Amino acid sequence: MKRIICLVFLITGAFMDANAQQFKVITSIESIVPSGLGRSRIIDANADRDYKEFSSIQTEDDNTRNKSDRGDIRVKDFEETKLLNFYNIAGIRFQNIAANDAVISSKLSAMAADGWELAFVTSSVEADAGKQDGQGIFITRYIFKK
Repeated sequence: MKRIICLVFLITGAFMDANAQQFKVITSIESIVPSGLGRSRIIDANADRDYKEFSSIQTEDDNTRNKSDRGDIRVKDFEETKLLNFYNIAGIRFQNIAANDAVISSKLSAMAADGWELAFVTSSVEADAGKQDGQGIFITRYIFKK
């Protein structure tokens, strides 16, 4: 009887772990600063954060300011992979884009090999707004689940 009870607990525990989902976000940032002066990277955080530690609930009766420390949110343990900038001194560099695609594909393949499934991809651009701007990034977030 004890064996059956232990077996039931083991099976239940395994079933509960199998249904728990994890999510992981990988971010690529590619510079679109003219003359190749920007920095481009893939960022993969190695540290976890619990959003609840940095959240507060605002109500009509209690709208106390969220006093969590921003420094506690900061992650200093992350993997940074260099990418090439979209531009060099001569203009847009298609070889750099192809090289970045190869590096990003390698990272995505490694994530898949580690059991992560690509669930969502979202991207945006803060583009160069003319002569006075000189700034710009192309950012993509890859959201994986397990």
